[in-house]
Amino acid sequence: MRLIFLTLVALLLATAIGLGATWITATRGVNVGTLTIGSWVARPRTGTSDIDPYARASVARSGELPIGAGDGIAFTAITDDAKRPLDGRCDVIVSGVTPAARFWTLTLYDPTGQLVANSMERYGFTSQEIVRGSDGSFEIRIAPRARAGNWLPTGGLDRYTLVLRLYDTPVGIATRTQRDAPMPTISTVGCS
Repeated sequence: MRLIFLTLVALLLATAIGLGATWITATRGVNVGTLTIGSWVARPRTGTSDIDPYARASVARSGELPIGAGDGIAFTAITDDAKRPLDGRCDVIVSGVTPAARFWTLTLYDPTGQLVANSMERYGFTSQEIVRGSDGSFEIRIAPRARAGNWLPTGGLDRYTLVLRLYDTPVGIATRTQRDAPMPTISTVGCS
């Protein structure tokens, strides 16, 4: 009787650990096959047949349609370069240049993956509409209140995610460093 009881406890414990580990990897992801440059993280194999099982589970759970490897790559950021979470009550500046790409978009999402609701109905910028400096660099201010220049409203939410999608770009699986792909910096400059 004791053997049966211990076997059942072991099976229940193994089941709980297995399901818990699966849930954590499907919701938070793992760093298998990721490309990290500064605060920006991408999974270049997500849009290919070489996708890892954890990324496949995450895509199936979220319902997102990943960018195909031949089409481009998507980078996400949930922290600034100092590893502070992106806070919608603070002023955050995304500045610099992007890697070579035919077209890019920078979009602001809430933690559930929805566009950030705001009265301006401004959810992001594209490479075609951004105001740039004479050297080709740009500065986007992400803040709860209106700012001059390239401004994205946060609606004052606590946390958000930035997604930078590069289309028709050489950045991908072979990219390893900031020198290979110069990504924009993300810095928090003040909180209200």
